[in-house]
Amino acid sequence: MRFIIRIMLSVALTVLFQAVFALSVLAVDKPALTVDKSRTALLIMDYQNDIVNFLPEKDREPLLDKASTLLKEARRAGIQVIYVVVRFRDGYPEISPKNAMFSGLKKTGWLREGTPGAEIHAKVAPQPGDIVVTKRRVGAFSTTDLATVLRAKDLDTLALFGIATSGVVLSTVRWAADMDYKLVVIGDACADRDQEVHRVLTEKIFPGQAEVVSTQDFLKAVMGK
Repeated sequence: MRFIIRIMLSVALTVLFQAVFALSVLAVDKPALTVDKSRTALLIMDYQNDIVNFLPEKDREPLLDKASTLLKEARRAGIQVIYVVVRFRDGYPEISPKNAMFSGLKKTGWLREGTPGAEIHAKVAPQPGDIVVTKRRVGAFSTTDLATVLRAKDLDTLALFGIATSGVVLSTVRWAADMDYKLVVIGDACADRDQEVHRVLTEKIFPGQAEVVSTQDFLKAVMGK
């Protein structure tokens, strides 16, 4: 009987020790984000009128305010700003009927080159020195010359945000991680119509391949405060 009690106590102590150890690891503060401004690009992705307007109205202005501030401070710090947009030619010749995501666009007229809906939202409009990359698919690297631009400018770190979290952000994080870029996802400047999907991606999926930070934390790193 005493032997069994000793075993039970030993197991209980082991479990307690593991729990305390796990809590101590979680309690350790993450080191503050550092940004090498000379090697970093800030990617703002799919902030176009048709896409911004697809979000709930209450979410639009706060999101645009964060994006505007990020862009302003990145430019001030000398960080290369790169816009990624999705646009299609008249008649949508780039869209295959096999493409489940995009095939319906032909009926809506959304994101067609030259239309107001395909333009970048005025509140986050490009400035001289910014670069605009046009894609015909979901991810920022797919069907674009983004990798060429980054290589030419010797940029190996991507701080990125966009709409939607489950679309361009997810696709870009996966591709960029496979290409060995250092990644920072500015989580609260991303948005998705499904808030639970956004939460799971930013809290559980992206941290496996990127550092997920808030707008405030990124600005602190860039501004040195």
